[in-house]
Amino acid sequence: MTAGRPLPTQDDVLGYFNALSNWGRWGDDDELGTLNHITDDIRLAAARAVRHGRSVSCAWEVAVPQDMERSTTTCPRTADMPGAEDMPAPGFRDDHRFGFSFERLGFTFHGNTITHIDSPCPVFWDGTMYNGRSHSLVDAATGSDWAAVTAAANGIITRGVLLDIARVRDVPWLEPGQGVFPEDLEEAERRQGVRVRSGDAVLLRTGYGRFRHEVGEATGFMQAGWHASCLPWLYEREVALIGADTPQDVQPSGYENLLMPVHAVSLVAMGLWMLDNCDLEVCATTAAELGQWDFHLAVAPVRFAGASGSPVNPIATF
Repeated sequence: MTAGRPLPTQDDVLGYFNALSNWGRWGDDDELGTLNHITDDIRLAAARAVRHGRSVSCAWEVAVPQDMERSTTTCPRTADMPGAEDMPAPGFRDDHRFGFSFERLGFTFHGNTITHIDSPCPVFWDGTMYNGRSHSLVDAATGSDWAAVTAAANGIITRGVLLDIARVRDVPWLEPGQGVFPEDLEEAERRQGVRVRSGDAVLLRTGYGRFRHEVGEATGFMQAGWHASCLPWLYEREVALIGADTPQDVQPSGYENLLMPVHAVSLVAMGLWMLDNCDLEVCATTAAELGQWDFHLAVAPVRFAGASGSPVNPIATF
């Protein structure tokens, strides 16, 4: 039990798949899910959150070679570049004044390291994706025909709100396995003088970014993050996007048969897009310095056809 209310039982959380469902809310063919909360008026309001003109990244740098396979050459004869086929080795024109290099990158962005966005299609429940579509629409060769990241091809522009739970609890970081509850979210709102409203992106700081900077990446499958009890709160506030400095779900989740309830209910039932593995340390120090906990947030996924997400560099502008 938290200080304010009893925790939902496993049956309660299973009931969220129906109680918090957005299936059909924006039409049977909708693939945007909660991004529908971001209207033209919401984007205009987000622009008004820019009061200082200072921009910060909320992403981790992708390390080479730890996170990425990389090959580089100065002679990209197969590059899709007009005239490249006529350039002799080693990648210089005949006058040797103009030179160039070419690189091929390979990485897996899902997981616990790279900052990325999840569209609604990477998680199934009972064989079903958001808005009632079958998991069979996902093919190993071609990707997903439904609710892929390309649904957000126009980008995600909205007001972001940082809720600094480590600051609220007066700790450098939450310990692995510690959950964040609705009471924490509301206490952060109260202390920071901000309120989450419809169409917002909510970024949750547990302090794991500080841990990762100072100590290094944690090992094992225990992490701080959203507890499943926050799901009704996010639904009622009509949040468009959630992010965290962890892979979102507190682990262990506290439920025997629900490994990642926040991912499952958010993506499948709510169509709630997610930003995993943000680095929120500079965002948090900037917010504290300026006394401003809301900002203009811009997220531009790469238009990978059929992909279930994309590496991203979320930009917060205060």
